[in-house]
Amino acid sequence: MAHFSRKCYSTVKQQLEDTAGYNPLILSEMDTVFMGTYAAGNIISGKLGDTFNPTTVLAIGLFGSGTCLFLINISLWFDFLSFSLSLGNFFIIAVYFLFGFFQSTGGPVGTAVMGNWFCDKKSIENRGLIFGLWTCHQYCGDVTAAVCTALVLGTGLNYTWALFIPALTNIGWGILTLKLVADPADVGIITPEVKIRMEKLKAMQAETGSTAVDEGPAPISYAAALQIPMVAQYAFAFGFFKLTNYVLFFWLPYFLGKHFDPVTANLIASLYSVGMMPGGIIVGYVSDLFGGRRASVIGTFMTMLFGFLFIFSKKSEELNASALLVMLCIMGILVGGPNNIITSAVAADLASHPSVRGNNKSLGTVTGLINGCGSITASIGLLAVGPLQSQFGWSSVWIFLMGCTFIGTALMGPKIKEELFPAPEGYSEVEANLAV
Repeated sequence: MAHFSRKCYSTVKQQLEDTAGYNPLILSEMDTVFMGTYAAGNIISGKLGDTFNPTTVLAIGLFGSGTCLFLINISLWFDFLSFSLSLGNFFIIAVYFLFGFFQSTGGPVGTAVMGNWFCDKKSIENRGLIFGLWTCHQYCGDVTAAVCTALVLGTGLNYTWALFIPALTNIGWGILTLKLVADPADVGIITPEVKIRMEKLKAMQAETGSTAVDEGPAPISYAAALQIPMVAQYAFAFGFFKLTNYVLFFWLPYFLGKHFDPVTANLIASLYSVGMMPGGIIVGYVSDLFGGRRASVIGTFMTMLFGFLFIFSKKSEELNASALLVMLCIMGILVGGPNNIITSAVAADLASHPSVRGNNKSLGTVTGLINGCGSITASIGLLAVGPLQSQFGWSSVWIFLMGCTFIGTALMGPKIKEELFPAPEGYSEVEANLAV
């Protein structure tokens, strides 16, 4: 539902320019403002999910997202731009500022809930596949938004319905989310992590003679999360991967709308999101087969993406609908795989590091830091898209994304080397670091 409401704006971006009167610079600023608050919100939401009831945090995010979309509809229904250009621009950017915070709850908090339920030995061995399957939900939301907009426009309804429908469904789903169970212990299910907590609680009760209750492990601090090996490196690398994804996410319908009618443009763009679904599953499954060597698999995918972006930089405005459908589906697989796994299975791997003693109250914070820091990079990079495509054409945007792909992969170089050429048995960690 969160992605349904997030994607719907980009599916009507062409209408916001042609019908509502917003210029491309304002649309680009909306993307940047969203990514900025989404970035900060991820860091905050991850901590909130580890500290308070995760389902309550998720529900607040859905309620807020639906309300923000409803406010945008009001500005379009009453044509705020006709009253004042400054008022109309300020209002929609201000609402999107808040929208980013509410949208940020889904990723880190949802990942933390998944970590609570899938923490047994078998689940850990198949963590890549499990989280790869789970991350498909976000692309189901993206595809739903594209199909919803295509139906709205195809049936002759006003394009604002493509924003109003997700607003209603987000609020409705928020009510349902309040009834979900975040921790197996709350319904008497004993996972290995819960068993350890119960044993510690019994020992404490026996020692002190108190009637203490199980409140779970204490959430870790941001400083402790950043000290986990590779968290900072993944956060920086993910920023460049996320920028590539979000340029395509926000701008693909707009780019295609220059060459196809709105309905066709949204249907073609939806193939990118369709491709992202199997991407996470493939990366997760393959990395599980190779003993959790996720960085190496991610590096392979991004190298192939570099080649597709090069083709796009030369031929994107000449390709017909059939060729675009095939290429965007493949590019969705190549982008979706790394993006899905870094913020789910990789984050879960990192949160299981011995330095945090398997504390399940670390996963939301770690995921939030990776996603949030990555979003900061993406929000800054998104500022370049509008000016690049206006001044130099769309080929410059694809070249820009090639650079982002290269830098992100290069930042993961040390981890890839560590996975491909592991230190010999008995080789100390200090010596391994000095060798790098």
